[in-house]
Amino acid sequence: MIRFTGFPRIFVLVAGLSVVICGCDKAEDIGRKVARKSGDLVGKGATEFFSGVGEGVDAVKENGPDVLTAISTRKSIRKFDPSKPVEDEKVEKMLRAAMSAPSAMDKRPWEFVVVKDPAKLALLAERLPYSRVGNGAKLAIVVCGSLDNGLPGRGKEYWIHDCSAAAMNLLLAAHAQGLGAVWTGVYPGEERVAAVREILSIPDGYMPLNVIPVGYPAENPPVKDKWNLSKIHYDKW
Repeated sequence: MIRFTGFPRIFVLVAGLSVVICGCDKAEDIGRKVARKSGDLVGKGATEFFSGVGEGVDAVKENGPDVLTAISTRKSIRKFDPSKPVEDEKVEKMLRAAMSAPSAMDKRPWEFVVVKDPAKLALLAERLPYSRVGNGAKLAIVVCGSLDNGLPGRGKEYWIHDCSAAAMNLLLAAHAQGLGAVWTGVYPGEERVAAVREILSIPDGYMPLNVIPVGYPAENPPVKDKWNLSKIHYDKW
């Protein structure tokens, strides 16, 4: 078993290997094993995210970096080119990638608010100055979670895990398409939640998790090598 710290509790199961990513709470290794043919991992559905047509891994690679390269080279972009709007087809691919994320019991409690209105972007920049929306971004995507459409009882808070997975997919899809983006937190800050809810008319029962400004990069920060062997523990802590 491999444990990582500093993240919410998430379970990743890959072909007989059980990996526990644990946060402050004691994480549970649910011990299930998944047996999947390798061909199932990249199929027609995954291919269509990036190409719209065709089958196989080659069609994906022709339209962007492979998955591991996209993960290892992604970086947060905080300055954007205001003269270059993001194309609608790229927005759809980001949202398709987000909705491909795993969720507890496949409840898919996510909702997405795509913000293009300059007036609303200006309000977000004013009320959430840390969000970088005012740094030339022509687009922002707000990832929200349903408080009623997820798991009941103690599992209700799993919307945070589910929507975080969706947001990460969205960031990777942005990077794979030559766009820049940055995750800026909203929940659980009460003032931030109230501001986003007011500006975007988010109804009760839905919680904004974050605001993700997206655009063509106007900066090129170096990629950070975050690999750290000291964070890995085999079989026990």
